[in-house]
Amino acid sequence: MQTNENFLSIQHLIEKELNLPSPPAIAVKILNAVQKDDGALAELGTIISVDPVLTAKMLRAANSPLFSRNGEITDINRAISILGTNTIKNIALSFVIATELSNNEDSSINIDHYWRRSITAAVAAELLTKTMQLEYDDIFVTALLQDIGMLVISMTKGDAYRDMLKEAQVSHLSLLELEKNQYGFDHQQVGYALLMNWQLPNSITEPILYHHLSKNTPDTCYKSAEVLYLADQLSAIYNEPETAEKARNIQQTLIEKFDINKTLALELIDDVATTSTKMITTFELDPGEIRPYSLLLQEANAELGKLNLSNEQIILEMKEAKEKAERVTHELRDANTRLKELVYRDGLTGLYNHRYFQESIGQEIARASRYHSSVSLIMFDIDFFKKVNDTHGHPAGDLVLMNIARAVTSAVRPCDIIARYGGEEFAVILPETSASGVKVFAARLRRCVEGIATLVDGQLIYVTVSAGATTFSKDGVQVTKDVLIDTADRALYISKQNGRNQVTVLEPKLAINEYD
Repeated sequence: MQTNENFLSIQHLIEKELNLPSPPAIAVKILNAVQKDDGALAELGTIISVDPVLTAKMLRAANSPLFSRNGEITDINRAISILGTNTIKNIALSFVIATELSNNEDSSINIDHYWRRSITAAVAAELLTKTMQLEYDDIFVTALLQDIGMLVISMTKGDAYRDMLKEAQVSHLSLLELEKNQYGFDHQQVGYALLMNWQLPNSITEPILYHHLSKNTPDTCYKSAEVLYLADQLSAIYNEPETAEKARNIQQTLIEKFDINKTLALELIDDVATTSTKMITTFELDPGEIRPYSLLLQEANAELGKLNLSNEQIILEMKEAKEKAERVTHELRDANTRLKELVYRDGLTGLYNHRYFQESIGQEIARASRYHSSVSLIMFDIDFFKKVNDTHGHPAGDLVLMNIARAVTSAVRPCDIIARYGGEEFAVILPETSASGVKVFAARLRRCVEGIATLVDGQLIYVTVSAGATTFSKDGVQVTKDVLIDTADRALYISKQNGRNQVTVLEPKLAINEYD
């Protein structure tokens, strides 16, 4: 198991990389109460009764089809005596933890969808243990929290983790492998580390550490981890796409591996839907439209005539496959757009980067040559920028760069291309702009930057820029992009040589200087 020194190093990495939330205060009280041999029933009842909202939820859950016994339960103490301390503890922990983590606004994933899926998995796990005649008292809360590591990672990593989840879904890559490659740990390990810190019992934490099942899953918790895995698959039927395929696979697993007959397997899948709807409502969430799988098959039958079950499944799968193809195409298009932005954008300023600039300047020269028009190039950098970093620190320098990027972006046309050429040097490509036009724009750009003030620790920082400009035109010398860049760069060098905070305009391969 990973509770040895090997996991301690992973836990250290997790705590270094992520902000692990503290346990809810009432959860700590509940756990402390059930650990006492004497008076645990009375103390647990008192703790829950202090919170009227929690009490109401607990009674609704206790009277639900999942937990109810003969007769209506009207108070917490009676619920404890009928259902037992451990069951009540797990129901209470489920509500307390779900409420606490649902209110966190830092997560980048859909919180309602996350808890709907988690609650459905918890219901599925409880029903599975009953169907398979297994004794796992903690299975409901364990299944509810099996993916809590994903929620914790999303709270710290934000949109980057949301994109990883989409990549795993669209590409069918292993989320665990993506997580390990990116962070050095996976969400199973994060959930285990969090709940160990919260001092939840091993019967809950250990199956969570292995709930995706692997050859390393120890015998001591293999069965309970297997229930979590199956419960997650059952939950996916009603909370993810490709319902027919998932239902067929879980039916086959239940029949072949656990010797559950086909009728009972389908009844179990249906029970997950009907019971989950009520339990999700108890958690004060909108259950959405969760329809039993057999009903979906009936709808397919109504649409396509009287068919046997296997044909119904085939038709349903074909319909979902078409929807999936359309969805994947859309998601891949969005993913490619985001990837292209990441490849071509500078991380600090949000401007295009050097790579995009090199591609674009060549394309614009070719376009200008083809249509007998012109394209101009400005290269500028910040005067004495090293002094800004040395005096105020690199974070202040970064703020100056970002402010200049924003100012220049607001000053150009939509067709113009601004790039961070490198360090404190920038480039602006201006299509359809003549030599006289670039001279006017470069002068305006210089004055624009001169007026920018960056506030750092109560102090205003002003900077200036030196610029060099040149133009490719139909009437001028036919040059390559390298010649155009070199000309603008030489013009920039002349501006700095002549005292900085000025603009020099050169014609390609000529040496005519003009100063604003």
